[in-house]
Amino acid sequence: MISRDLFKKIRRIQITTSRLVTDVFAGQYHSVFKGRGMEFDEVREYQIGDDIRTIDWNVTARTGKVHVKKYIEERELTVMLLIDASLSCRFASVRQLKSKLAAEIAAVLAFSAIRNNDKVGLIIFTDKIEKFIPPRKGTQNVLRVIREVLHFEPSSKKTDISVALEYLSKVTTRKSVSFLISDFFESSSTSVFSSQIEPSFKKAMAIANKRHDLIAVTLNDPRENALPKAGLLHLEDAENGSMFLVDTSNKKLREEFQKKAAERIVQRNRLFYSTGVDHIDVSTDKPYADEIVKFFIRRRKKRY
Repeated sequence: MISRDLFKKIRRIQITTSRLVTDVFAGQYHSVFKGRGMEFDEVREYQIGDDIRTIDWNVTARTGKVHVKKYIEERELTVMLLIDASLSCRFASVRQLKSKLAAEIAAVLAFSAIRNNDKVGLIIFTDKIEKFIPPRKGTQNVLRVIREVLHFEPSSKKTDISVALEYLSKVTTRKSVSFLISDFFESSSTSVFSSQIEPSFKKAMAIANKRHDLIAVTLNDPRENALPKAGLLHLEDAENGSMFLVDTSNKKLREEFQKKAAERIVQRNRLFYSTGVDHIDVSTDKPYADEIVKFFIRRRKKRY
């Protein structure tokens, strides 16, 4: 039994994202994501303009008339949503938490999938697998996915993206379209004052992208890229509990903070490029729909 407050949140997200799927993403999802290939449909008589390579010689010989094989695209896909539930994703300085942003994006992708009769599954992770919902079709399944993303309370605060990517390959035997939604802060280097070294999950990401169509959705907040001039501030690392006392009136400190943040973004983008993973950057202070549309446009250009 879910609470009235949670029901309202789920309903609000359903209404908002359904409208986006209908008005903004209609047709784009279908045109961007391919099915598993072409499957045989029927045999019919040859018509002018048919490709001679599709002639079915056995049927032609048996009937005395030229027949061709007709194929249709096998559309059904499996869409997997991998959601980072570590404590660093429960942060925001404007508008909404990164975790709430993740829930809305997951809902948009899930509703887009079921409109095309695709299956949707869910993996919620921290530094371990917290929740798994096997891929299924239907609105009820999508509403369950949204409820879990909104309401689930993880048992760990930390992050290990490798765990999620390795688990993905264990539970999905066929190729899937998988969205990895995370802020990509690893527990070993979550401090906003560190420029992240090569991430430990690089190998797992490269392997997962060979088996699946992996797309990274990066959750960002403006305060992770620039400090305000606000005097002394106590900052706490969400995942390892480290405490910092910083003087934000210090110009050099603010500049160093901004420099480290820029380095992390460059390293992150380099990671995606080297592993062949497409990515969508979203932020708590900007509409995410624009970024998803840009991604669809980039994908369509790649396909054609």
